[in-house]
Amino acid sequence: MKSSITSKKCQAKIRMYSNAGPNVNRNRAELSSSLGIRKSMKLDSSPIFTQKKFESEKMEITGGQLKSKGASKKEIYNSWSDVKLNVFIEYNPLVVDKIRKEKWELNRKGNIVIANISLRDLDLLLEKDEEINNIFNVELGQTLKIPKPRKRKPTKKNLKVSPPFLVDDQSSSSNVLIGIIDVEGFDFAHPDFLDKNGSTRFISIWDQGGTHRDSPRGGNFGYGSELTNELMNSAIESSNEYKVPAYELEPQSTMIPGSHGTHVASIAGGNSGVCPNSLLAGVLIHLTDRDFDRRKSFYDSTRLANAVDYLLSLGDEMGLPVSINISLGTNGHAHDGSAPVCRWIDSELKIPGRSVCVAAGNAGQENPEYEEDLGHYMGRIHTSGRIPANGLEKDIEWIVKGDGIVDISENELEIWYSSQDRFAISLKPPGQEWIGPIEPGEYIENFQLKDLSFVSIYNELYHTSNGSNYIAVYLTPDLEDRNNIKGVPNGMWKVRLYGRQIRDGSFHGWIERDDVFQYEESNFFGGTKWFFPSYFTDTSNVNDYSISSLACANEVVGVANLNLINNAINSSSSPGPTRDERFKPEVAAPGTNIQAANGFDYDDLWIEMTGTSMASPFVCGVIGLMFKEERNLTASQIIGILKCTARPLPGMSYDWDTDSGYGVIDVEACIEHAKKINKNTDITKRW
Repeated sequence: MKSSITSKKCQAKIRMYSNAGPNVNRNRAELSSSLGIRKSMKLDSSPIFTQKKFESEKMEITGGQLKSKGASKKEIYNSWSDVKLNVFIEYNPLVVDKIRKEKWELNRKGNIVIANISLRDLDLLLEKDEEINNIFNVELGQTLKIPKPRKRKPTKKNLKVSPPFLVDDQSSSSNVLIGIIDVEGFDFAHPDFLDKNGSTRFISIWDQGGTHRDSPRGGNFGYGSELTNELMNSAIESSNEYKVPAYELEPQSTMIPGSHGTHVASIAGGNSGVCPNSLLAGVLIHLTDRDFDRRKSFYDSTRLANAVDYLLSLGDEMGLPVSINISLGTNGHAHDGSAPVCRWIDSELKIPGRSVCVAAGNAGQENPEYEEDLGHYMGRIHTSGRIPANGLEKDIEWIVKGDGIVDISENELEIWYSSQDRFAISLKPPGQEWIGPIEPGEYIENFQLKDLSFVSIYNELYHTSNGSNYIAVYLTPDLEDRNNIKGVPNGMWKVRLYGRQIRDGSFHGWIERDDVFQYEESNFFGGTKWFFPSYFTDTSNVNDYSISSLACANEVVGVANLNLINNAINSSSSPGPTRDERFKPEVAAPGTNIQAANGFDYDDLWIEMTGTSMASPFVCGVIGLMFKEERNLTASQIIGILKCTARPLPGMSYDWDTDSGYGVIDVEACIEHAKKINKNTDITKRW
């Protein structure tokens, strides 16, 4: 049965999804951010991660290659209508304006269309395009990483995030909109967001997973719920009458005590924050715990692009400059700004009065710093090296951890290298024989191993986004029977690269994977059970270039985490540069033990958190103050001011540094430079 999805126009992962049976993709939807199932489909029993029935015992490996007992090709094809994808579709720029809007289209910017489309509709779309060739790339939205800041109760009762000289500044910042794209909910009635009349300064919250209210009016945002300022203030008034929290009267799809989104908004624009009195707007990305919702929800970079558009459209409607913060990240793609979401955001930032700050990420820690420290499991995501000449080889050591026996999540490794070169690749699973080599232009898809897990490897030339070559390796559990998942075996997976044609020889690789999570409170022996992500060994890990791929966009501000106590960069902060050697992050800001609003917990109004998630909104707030002085600053001008005014850490020069960027943000200097940016002095008459 011929399919147009097998075309190279489609990202390799989409091709892999299209070659899986209905049960596999139904179960995969629980593990994937950009794949879901039709909302009308009946769900099976309980989610995978709560069943605890997955295969977690060592399996005896016998000889012989097993064939998949999955669905037939006809069953696979018939299931395509039930499988939905969030994708970026790139059209020929000369014809995109003539392309009519289809039911699956959510948004478009330039020649890029965001779509929530079934595999069946995607196949039909590509089939129609085979002769006219107007589509040249289809990519899934990238997985958004769930932020995992370190949290603790405040150690200093009156600690605030604001620079001391700004705490008593009562001048209005209401001519600026601070936009926050985040997770876990926004506690709009927290005292840190109330004005002197007791009303919330949130003008709007778009809850992308919400069903409580109508979706945003107009634009391309036809899903989720919009909480307007009027609705939120009505809930605040009624909360006094009914003696219940306002957020229970006007709920969001996720409202987690110690909410990440509330804390971030407080740092950027709370009454105790960097840009007080500003107007606030939030977009809640629907990142749920491992429950039923994940099978029918999406939490990928297409939702992020829509969130940016929503906040900017609010600013346009109100005639305000907008400073946006994104304390979410991605590990996937080429880390050179060529990912569709990066190009989408860059195109939006060509208009003056707009800025986006992005957390650099928390993948910088290589080793534990104290007993029971799990921070290093968030790191070790990057490897790089060089094959010096034809005929030589390079090995990469990749550890799959899971629960110590198997990993029931999917693991992905992307290797990017120069278009001048040609690499072949082989893969050795733990305790098994080598697979490969797979030469340039070749692939293996859903190849079942002796332990019943699957491997897919694609060796692709000339990626559409940047012209580079890349190799994608996917390790997939046997997901056919959700009551008996066969996980990816733990241990060392060895990747071998062969130099077939070498002119440059350098390469970079990143792991896209789940983060550490607890899946059982205690086991028979009283201990906690954890799932750990895959990572590179000390031999293969290269800490530089670990910065989130989202922070690699050209016009965004990448922010590192400064520990003010020891005046040094926090070890967890992800270092740069980008794969194409651009200087990211640009600046460092306070992000360690930052006290701000504690959402959805009125017993403790404040909480401390640590991470680049806390540093980025600090810079977002500073940019809000800069907009207050000059509303027409461009994103490029803002980056220029940050670079010029940043202060080097002790013992360092003004040269860019992989960890701290150009140095620590200087708030006063940034504001002064913003004031003077359009002031030139005519000195012609001096002569």
